[in-house]
Amino acid sequence: MNEQQLLAERFEANRGRLRAVAYRMLGSVAEADDALQEAWLRISRADTGGVENLAGWLTTVVARVCLNALRTRKVRREDSLHARVPEPILDREDGMNPEHEALLGDSVGLALFVVLDTLAPAERVAFVLHDVFAVPFDEIAPIVGRSSPATRQLASRARRRIRGVAPVPDRSLHEQRPVVDAFIAAVRGGDFDGLVAILDPDVVLRADGGARWVGATRELRGALTVARSALTITRRLTGFRVERGLVNGTPGIISWDENGQLFSVMGFTVRGGKIAEIDVLADPERLRRLDLDALG
Repeated sequence: MNEQQLLAERFEANRGRLRAVAYRMLGSVAEADDALQEAWLRISRADTGGVENLAGWLTTVVARVCLNALRTRKVRREDSLHARVPEPILDREDGMNPEHEALLGDSVGLALFVVLDTLAPAERVAFVLHDVFAVPFDEIAPIVGRSSPATRQLASRARRRIRGVAPVPDRSLHEQRPVVDAFIAAVRGGDFDGLVAILDPDVVLRADGGARWVGATRELRGALTVARSALTITRRLTGFRVERGLVNGTPGIISWDENGQLFSVMGFTVRGGKIAEIDVLADPERLRRLDLDALG
């Protein structure tokens, strides 16, 4: 076996972890796979003769690719007027694909990704590598171009922001499912009061429809406002096939149009028995990038 074949074998052996790193940083399976492909092109051309910790070096290369992608995304988003809903991982209601479990790890819900998207690229990289994957700050510092103490501050700043903003969801699916079921029943029955009753008073609804909902309000707050919007949105789904599923490991709603095309994905963050956040992805371009294999 030559050096190139050995390198390819080691890359494949580490692919699962590298893909998880890229997904946590980018919040999109499609973008994570693109990042791994670009990273492999760089790795295959590099001289690895002096690399002592190959697994650590592979992580560093992937992290650099992701950092560049985050910086490019930040520039594009500054030119955009609408909120971005993370691209979720979809599974059947009765259980998660083992590969998806590996990607998500310990609860990487949509609410956390929304907060991660507000971080500066270097903050996100430092936080994900250190707090999620236990990479030492001395190894992260060259990636983000900072000293080790400054990198520690980046991760600390990100950690404080996440703890201050991201709602901590109810962990048990058995606790979350009845709340989402009550939401579905209230919406189908047009029960406005019943809908308000299961929403947190400060609930947030984010809707990303891309070109489909040009000019629509992208972020709504408050139980009364969100309840009215939820009833309006679901009226558009008349005649569509609507089914329950897991959206990033938590109960959600997946809808399909009359032609059998994926129309929208609705994810929920349930906290204290109430719905604290609702994320609706209906951008056709981004929906096409989702992996539907686990849904059968």
